[in-house]
Amino acid sequence: MPSNHIFKAKVNWQLGNNETTQNPKGFSRNHVVTIPNKNAPLEVSAAKPFRGDETLYNPEDLLLSALASCHMMSYLYVCAQNNIEVLNYEDNAEAILEVEGSGSGRFKKVTLNPVVTIKDASKKELAKTLHEKANRLCFIANSCNFPVEHYVKVFVKY
Repeated sequence: MPSNHIFKAKVNWQLGNNETTQNPKGFSRNHVVTIPNKNAPLEVSAAKPFRGDETLYNPEDLLLSALASCHMMSYLYVCAQNNIEVLNYEDNAEAILEVEGSGSGRFKKVTLNPVVTIKDASKKELAKTLHEKANRLCFIANSCNFPVEHYVKVFVKY
């Protein structure tokens, strides 16, 4: 039987001095996201093309990082199930966001580029193929309505 888990986040934005929401260009997109029992709040803004502060996280960054992180944790889990010792995991993930003239948009595609180092050369091919299983297990990938591609490299450290 399925189980449910509840996650919560609080978003807080406030109109600044000399700002107005009566004009799309007249207000800051900067806000704070706090999550119960976490160490620090996240300072968030819109992405630079949408009048945000490029030095802060934006929702697009957070979605991409959530997807890449979830995939990695799912991958480490399936490697553990298959007795594969992973020594290092790195991913330079990339997302393509398509924005319509109306201002609406959606992610078209995410590409994960995991580079994995394992200990046992005899498990190199299995380590490569386990990314497909990890993708099927990943909660975030299962919640997306766009393709998630994987370009995997596996190395062995002797």
